[in-house]
Amino acid sequence: MESDNVVRALGALAQEHRLALFRLLVQAGPEGLAAGAIAGALGVPASSLSFHLAQLSNAGLIGQRRAGRSLIYTADYAAMNALVGFLTENCCGGGAVCAPACDVQPQDERKSA
Repeated sequence: MESDNVVRALGALAQEHRLALFRLLVQAGPEGLAAGAIAGALGVPASSLSFHLAQLSNAGLIGQRRAGRSLIYTADYAAMNALVGFLTENCCGGGAVCAPACDVQPQDERKSA
């Protein structure tokens, strides 16, 4: 991950509501959440939520897809892993992997595991 992308991602996460939003999407898994569910869970007005979603999207940390009339937002786990990897790549003198990567599985695979 390039350092300018790291700075953009960390800048996007350096705000209370955006950090909570990103963590909520990480917990939601690859199925993601609709904007209304996010607003309800975080207690954030729709206008503020749109701004925070745009900031996280511009930083490359989340994605969106349309499902009928709803927009579904998901965490970008590859971007999250790249960010954590960048932050820990020199950990332990660079000779050991200090933080595990997040291996996301679709909901039905998680149930059977």
